[in-house]
Amino acid sequence: MSEVLNRNLPNLLKQLVVDGKMTPKIAETAMNEANSRDVSLTTHLAQKQIISQADLARYNSNEYGLSFVDLDAVDIPMDVSAMLSSDMLKKLQLCPIYRMGKALTVAVADPIYLAHISDVRFATELVPEPVIVEYTKLQKLLNPEYTDGDDTAGMSISSDAAAQDLVIGTSDLESEDDADDDSGVDVTEFVNELLAHAIKKKVSDIHIEPYEKILRVRFRLDGILQVVSMPPKSISRKLTSRIKVMSRLNSSERRIPQDGRIHFRVSDEKFIDFRVNTLPTLYGEKIVMRILDSDTAALGVDNLGFDPKQKADLLNALEKPDGMILVTGPTGSGKTVTLYAGLNILNTSERNISTAEDPAEIQVPGINQVNVDNKVGLTFASALRAFLRQDPDIIMVGEIRDLETAEISVKAAQTGHLVLSTLHTNSAPETLTRLINMGVPAFNIASSVHLIVAQRLARRLCKNCKKPAENLPPKSLVQLGFAEEEVKSLQIFEPDGCGECANGYKGRVGIYQVMPISSEMEIMIMNGANSLEIADQATKEKVNDLRQSALQKVREGVTSLAELERVTKD
Repeated sequence: MSEVLNRNLPNLLKQLVVDGKMTPKIAETAMNEANSRDVSLTTHLAQKQIISQADLARYNSNEYGLSFVDLDAVDIPMDVSAMLSSDMLKKLQLCPIYRMGKALTVAVADPIYLAHISDVRFATELVPEPVIVEYTKLQKLLNPEYTDGDDTAGMSISSDAAAQDLVIGTSDLESEDDADDDSGVDVTEFVNELLAHAIKKKVSDIHIEPYEKILRVRFRLDGILQVVSMPPKSISRKLTSRIKVMSRLNSSERRIPQDGRIHFRVSDEKFIDFRVNTLPTLYGEKIVMRILDSDTAALGVDNLGFDPKQKADLLNALEKPDGMILVTGPTGSGKTVTLYAGLNILNTSERNISTAEDPAEIQVPGINQVNVDNKVGLTFASALRAFLRQDPDIIMVGEIRDLETAEISVKAAQTGHLVLSTLHTNSAPETLTRLINMGVPAFNIASSVHLIVAQRLARRLCKNCKKPAENLPPKSLVQLGFAEEEVKSLQIFEPDGCGECANGYKGRVGIYQVMPISSEMEIMIMNGANSLEIADQATKEKVNDLRQSALQKVREGVTSLAELERVTKD
């Protein structure tokens, strides 16, 4: 690039220049002209047609962390369009386009008008969820007589250079689904871009949901679902068939759920796997795709969010030759990543490591991984029995679901093997009660379980745009769990939002309760102590519970009060 990039350019223009959509000179001229006209940058770029309407909308969607929706693909219900008067819509420069329960999707073309979202909430008593749309299409919706040029593009989500390098098998769809529709959508290209965009954004899941009048695509980013596209409903069956072909599923079977896998080429050397599940619903098959990126296995213990004491307790348990380490928490709380962070430490040529999972989401060389398949009789329990005949050093069980699996795991831990597993409980003390309720004898639990980790995942505040929270009542902070003496000097940060994050957050951090089983706890377990009594003992031994760990992350400026409440509220 021969021209020098003006550092004072807004982020939107900088990104357009970096991506080759305009030269530095054109960008600087556009900024100056927008200032002289006293209009926003987006309005100026759209009215002067300096770049395509679709590109402008997509870059704004990335800049502000909002979904991009093509208005041509949306059939706005009459009751939704009538929620606000036409005069008010023109004044606010936005338009409601879809309602689901208390959520109201609101189309905005120029991000400057996001400030009016609160007016929509007040007028409709609904929760507005803004999405970015093309400027000209919104103007035509607000004013049918609008005649400015419409420099439109297709309905697909944002296309990037990475998407162009992706290669997918081009197996034909079923003939009944190959019929042309009037949407003008290339389904193969749309699916390629969808998967590529999900990988680029580092999302965990893709949801494709058919309803009576719309087809909705959502990404789970940092644990929160966000709408990313609303393609034409007419392509629903063709889109489903395309994904089924890629997943090697039966395209003609639409009555029962199916499970499959997509092996997706990112480059000549790297593939990303997607675990695919289909589910018949009233208006078609819903598809959820989980991204299985083995790079997450490379996350070290240092990167997960443990405080120094928690990390030391975990490493101490991993160094023991036998016993059991349990990780507990709800689905999606990062238990598997924590287990594999530990397995990576233990994964040496001197050790025989075997895992039984349903399914194996992270593939690691040097570890013998088994996919449980109940249909053929390969259960967790049967896999464990086989492991014990294979001279194991370390065993990982994806989840202890029943008494048989629990008993075999405990027996293995008592006979010279290190066993790692997960359970679904709310806290570390409750895990002990859960095992007892399953039917495992208390003396077996006391002699085999060495450490329990309870965890949640909270969104990290974006380092680039987080800002100090103001006017926080000291009384409220004390009620949240902060000490009275620290409230006066406490600095708490809150999300803002920039082009580098999603609504002020970027990435996630673990919130942990790491509870070693002390000799006092062993005696309490054998004496039939309940989870509350174990929790009191843990407090005496200075084991932070989940709430206390989350408070510390707020003190450190890693996360916000809103996330503290979201992930640890009773």
